[in-house]
Amino acid sequence: MSCLCLSPLSPQLGIAAGFLVPPVLIPNVEDVEKLAYHISIMFFMTAGVASALFILVIIVFKEKPPNPPSRAQASIQSRPTAEYSYVQSILRLLRNGNFLLLMVTYGKLPHLCECICVSPQGEEVNAGRIGLTIVLSGMVGALISGIWLDKTKTYKQTTLVVYIMSLVGMIVYTFTLSLGHLWVVFVTAGLLGFFMTGYLPLGFEFAAELTYPESEGTSSGLLNVSAQIFGIAFTIGQGQIMDRFGTKAGNLLLCSVLFLGTVMTAFIKSDLRRQQANLENEQTVSKPPLNFCCAPAISSGQHSTSLLSRKGGGLWGSSLLAFSNCM
Repeated sequence: MSCLCLSPLSPQLGIAAGFLVPPVLIPNVEDVEKLAYHISIMFFMTAGVASALFILVIIVFKEKPPNPPSRAQASIQSRPTAEYSYVQSILRLLRNGNFLLLMVTYGKLPHLCECICVSPQGEEVNAGRIGLTIVLSGMVGALISGIWLDKTKTYKQTTLVVYIMSLVGMIVYTFTLSLGHLWVVFVTAGLLGFFMTGYLPLGFEFAAELTYPESEGTSSGLLNVSAQIFGIAFTIGQGQIMDRFGTKAGNLLLCSVLFLGTVMTAFIKSDLRRQQANLENEQTVSKPPLNFCCAPAISSGQHSTSLLSRKGGGLWGSSLLAFSNCM
């Protein structure tokens, strides 16, 4: 049974705090000195939290669990360390067509939540609350999708369904944002975040399946690199579009990106290498060892002795004698 991927939830919790805390700590004032004072308080708080987390990582974190979480991981850990090359691993991953498609689709989806225009201008506090709703509902979606994967192992099907629902949610959100009903925005934002952020564990787990026996840390790192690259591109591009054509045009850009990602996800083959390795290891362990000393035709020492006496000595006799000793 594979591990439930919960590590992506930690950054999302930080993003949720980022949506909620800055609008509260930093008022919308014209006084530059007062504004700088509030910003410095927020930065000092961030530095304190980061320092505390750094100390906890040094004290608490271990390199790996005492026991491998699966037979596939046990097989990987049994390989000599000298055989592993980080550069060669990256090159092999970049030659994996299914993983490349996943890299692109992963980079597009989860971090779009950070680029969505969440409320009209002048609603800074509500913008933070809507962003918090997106992230918190996404954390629930990530937990549910991880549990679902652990039980069903339907990686590609679940990934495709989540992508399609994210596209539908983004379209609904885009055309309900301008209605003026704040509760509608909260509901649609929550549904959108549920599927978008819920894609995070799906991407990591699907990548581990497609790239086995490569290190999961390497594949996860490449997924994060892709997400950061697309995040920068979307932030800059959508900002330019919103400045020139408005909020709806910027969100429509994200809809088109999600549509392209859905099509690309459909072309990813469900090559579940890790599951296949687990299955093969279980079959190998479950096979009973051959026992040549348990032939039913020879059931007593007397019978084996009579055979030995008829066949005589020499190599044949020695073999039968050894065989009879097993009875």
